[in-house]
Amino acid sequence: MPDEQELSREVEQDAVTALLQDMVLESADVQEFLDGLVKVASQAFTGAYGEVFCGVTLLRPRSMATVASSSVEAQRMDEIQYGFDDGPCLHAAREGCTVHIPDFLTETRFPEYREAIASHGIRSALGIPIRLESGASAGLDFYSDRPNTFDDKGIAVAEGFARDASRALRLAVRIAQLGDEARDRQAAMESRTAIDMAIGVIMAQNRCGQDEAIAILRRASNTRNMKLKDLCAGILTSLGQTGPVRTHFL
Repeated sequence: MPDEQELSREVEQDAVTALLQDMVLESADVQEFLDGLVKVASQAFTGAYGEVFCGVTLLRPRSMATVASSSVEAQRMDEIQYGFDDGPCLHAAREGCTVHIPDFLTETRFPEYREAIASHGIRSALGIPIRLESGASAGLDFYSDRPNTFDDKGIAVAEGFARDASRALRLAVRIAQLGDEARDRQAAMESRTAIDMAIGVIMAQNRCGQDEAIAILRRASNTRNMKLKDLCAGILTSLGQTGPVRTHFL
């Protein structure tokens, strides 16, 4: 039978999981979810561990890194890390392992980053990986202005929070990917529509067939060093088309 402490942990874990899942449903995009995530993570530490700042980095294939910070101070620390492209959070996200910095003044890893962040009064940090999928990875970063802030219990709490957050973040990333794919398909359809319309224009102007019209457009694209879709959009604009071409289904 589980003891009272284990039951209490399970209840707390379920509450955090439910909160994060609600945040996914209520967030307009991944950025908004991450903004909420770092605030919850920071609140989980601040108090028992003094004031703790939190940041998160989300790395996705073919996408810019998505970042969020719990405060202006956390944002400043993250910007230093990104400037050096090195630090506990990025290392945790890329390597999938926890990075604990008990004291930046005695730390030997991340030499340039270490000196820069210590000059801002930050003494200890903790980088925790968040397990994701489809080539995506993320890292949570906790900062403190006190040395040796994160003991074994604190590290366990942070790793537990990352596990709780992983499912919700995977869902948020999946929703974002579906949105990106839908926008890419829409853009591809609109490009195809513009190209097809431009082919029709060339056929009418040159009294030629479709294959010859396509060849004319490709030669012009190569000669002008322009993408075919941009060339076709320019042709339509010259004929009075204003704004992007829309695909209509009748």
